[in-house]
Amino acid sequence: MGHAGGEAVLLVRRGEEVLAIGATCSHYGGPLKDGLVVGDTVRCPWHHACFSLRTGEALRAPALSPVSCFDVEHRGEKVYVTAKRSVAPSRRAANMPSSVVIVGAGAAGSAAAEILRREGYTGLITLIGADPSVPCDRPNLSKDYLAGTAPEDWIPLRSREFYKEQGIDLRTGVTVASIDPKARNVTLQGGETLPYGALLLATGAAPRRLDIPGADLPSVFTLRTLDHSRALIQRTKAAKRAVVIGASFIGLEVAASLRARGLEVDVVGREACPLERILGPEVGEVIRAMHEAHGVVFHLRQTPVSIGDSQVTLSSGEVLPADLVVLGVGVLPATELAERAGLVVDRGVVVDEYLETSAKGVFAAGDIARWPDRLTGESIRVEHWVVAQRQGQTAARNMLGARERFDAVPFFWSAHYDLSILYTGHAGSWDRIQIDGEPKAHDCLVEYWKQGKRLAVLTMNRDRASLEAEVELEAGARAGGQSNAGA
Repeated sequence: MGHAGGEAVLLVRRGEEVLAIGATCSHYGGPLKDGLVVGDTVRCPWHHACFSLRTGEALRAPALSPVSCFDVEHRGEKVYVTAKRSVAPSRRAANMPSSVVIVGAGAAGSAAAEILRREGYTGLITLIGADPSVPCDRPNLSKDYLAGTAPEDWIPLRSREFYKEQGIDLRTGVTVASIDPKARNVTLQGGETLPYGALLLATGAAPRRLDIPGADLPSVFTLRTLDHSRALIQRTKAAKRAVVIGASFIGLEVAASLRARGLEVDVVGREACPLERILGPEVGEVIRAMHEAHGVVFHLRQTPVSIGDSQVTLSSGEVLPADLVVLGVGVLPATELAERAGLVVDRGVVVDEYLETSAKGVFAAGDIARWPDRLTGESIRVEHWVVAQRQGQTAARNMLGARERFDAVPFFWSAHYDLSILYTGHAGSWDRIQIDGEPKAHDCLVEYWKQGKRLAVLTMNRDRASLEAEVELEAGARAGGQSNAGA
């Protein structure tokens, strides 16, 4: 670490060469000095963004913008960081589709549009989103923004002016009626038809609703879009008590944010322990204790049977007072367009290792995509923000002829008050959990194993260990699933 021109700089020696880039991650400001150098790249310890040490370019989401890059001079036995330099990559796409249409302006769609331009594509890009807002930082909608600790101007990933400058035709608040893979066109709800040379389906997922009396009352909210979060925040201004239905990540993050706003919060969940099915009982109990220490009251092994204007009635007969209710009971992949177009759909849109669907020239990424995971040897679909962004980036490069396998290891993070959990890999089930450290002290590394393979790693306050696990799991995936580190 050092400073040049008032800016923090990271120096890395690779053999005889010394490279210098900005030391602060462009995503959330993570300290790259605490990250991990992998080849000619450095990975951020907070959310696993990856930057080129040679150019400062953001190579992998969630970071989208580059960091600064500096000239380095050797003078005798000393190394000097001199002028900041511009190293915007100059590329020419190997394949140039006549036009690209992206259906869905969330994590995957917006990331794909940016990569297309960065990789040198000069054709027409149309990015279509049903949400009226510009692509936004969805993870923040249930975290700092909802808690009132992040302003709204942090939420858009890019401004509308950015898309105009990049020559990306961003259409928000627009619904796609159908796609025709044979004619290679997309028809909008109003009847307009857009031809495409390559198409990306990134329609994401929709929140599940409950089929119980009162589930459609104006006091009942889901949380998926910026408008959803705005409406919920407005409701909190006159509310004192909230009931969150679902002890999932989204439900618990909402609970923490509502507690930060001073509301009394009850959480209703059908499981015996929050997140036990995903993270195991040891971690689940730690998260439960963290929320209870902040005043959240759990009602587990319960389901709601009705919602009234000011209360929720549970299956036990207990009645909870509620000025507002938030549903966090999961999402359903938005596969309707793919199904009507005749694409192969099996609990998601089926894609190959290059993220191409059963129709040539049509790709899918994000929450709808079910892809062959080389680490587990299974076909999986994962609803993680970073996965969606990285799939969008890979799909974009493959539209341009890259033939790049998607073999990134899934990653997500979840925040609960001052506890941040990092999870790398994907373990839909496991036969062994191995714990190093003490979860109750919020200092641990938890490994999830199945049939002798390490499939996933969770960490609390061991950020570098999470990065190291990511690299090891990636190596295992590329080797066809042989990931036995730590066995």
